[in-house]
Amino acid sequence: MTPRSSAASLDDVRRHNLGRIVEIVHHSGAISRSQLTRATGLNRSTISALVGELVAAGLVSEADPTGDRRVGRPSPVVSAGASAVAFAVHAELDSITVGLVQLGGVVIAKLRVDVDQVPTAESAVEVAAALIERLSHEHGVERSAGVGVAVPGLVRDGDGVVRLAPHLLWRDAPIERMLSRATNLPVSVANDATLGARAERTFGAGRGVDDLVYLNGGASGIGGGIVLGGRTLTGLSGYAGEFGHAFSTDAGAALEDLVDRASLTAALGVAAPTDAELEMALAASTDAEVAQLVARQATTLGRGLAGTINILNPAAVILGGFLGVIFDCAPEHLLAAVREHTLAPAFDDVSVARAQLGDNLLMIGAGELAFDRCISNPLGALRAQK
Repeated sequence: MTPRSSAASLDDVRRHNLGRIVEIVHHSGAISRSQLTRATGLNRSTISALVGELVAAGLVSEADPTGDRRVGRPSPVVSAGASAVAFAVHAELDSITVGLVQLGGVVIAKLRVDVDQVPTAESAVEVAAALIERLSHEHGVERSAGVGVAVPGLVRDGDGVVRLAPHLLWRDAPIERMLSRATNLPVSVANDATLGARAERTFGAGRGVDDLVYLNGGASGIGGGIVLGGRTLTGLSGYAGEFGHAFSTDAGAALEDLVDRASLTAALGVAAPTDAELEMALAASTDAEVAQLVARQATTLGRGLAGTINILNPAAVILGGFLGVIFDCAPEHLLAAVREHTLAPAFDDVSVARAQLGDNLLMIGAGELAFDRCISNPLGALRAQK
């Protein structure tokens, strides 16, 4: 091995070790140096040096532990740094939402703009860039890990081109390139439901579950994310998980044509509510027709889930967005349909649960795209705002 290749190899090892510490802090929250030593297998002096570099880079901070009465010198606690933030964008049929997310999956702030007509790719980028600038100004953001974007459509791996977002009417939209030019920040784009699955597995109802299916319901339909054996399944080009387009109903219609948010909001007489507002409106409703609609959608959703369970045999099915609202409003109808149409051994293995991250779920999921850069190249991850 030449001196140059030896130095490169040492740099790679150092970068890996730095990234491992960032990843642990990101997933586990505040953690002591001694715990990092045990988790990584590195010695104390190495951990001390690496943490020092990450503190200087703004990715982590250190503090003395509180309430530690053990004998001897206490081990400093390592937490996410104040500069370790990313912007998250969720483009939907009826709104554009942008959040400021801190390492560790903490949503610091969120802004939402409701739109009266389906946003074009250009208008969505313009709104998102303006909201990012506003959040930067309001929260004094000088550096960030960049931007992650969640889109309800087919996003090509590698270049972030939205090949097809049918409800948004986007085709071959280079969102990654467009938003990067508008913000002068690194941008990554992925399917919203895939990001929801990732967020729930890392921070929510799917934490520690290696075999799960996540289904997200939004104004733009139903999508999903699949994790099997601890690995996210994206398919050849990144398009896997379009459960809403599965023709698994008695009527021969796609699932998202019969289980849809628009019919619920129309029946309630509310326009573009958040999921929390939708849930409150359903809980307050005394209309028998609304109750029947919810029960019918819950039954149809349960039948669709049964097919998914029979094919994939997951340990958990997690429902986010308005699907989680339907589950909470009519769990008996949904679970009865799952039980009726699922093979008994597979039904015995699975649990059905609502997503735990609520309205922040896709902000956290989109933020993961930016924080991937902090893990892969920690010292070069944070970029100055323009």
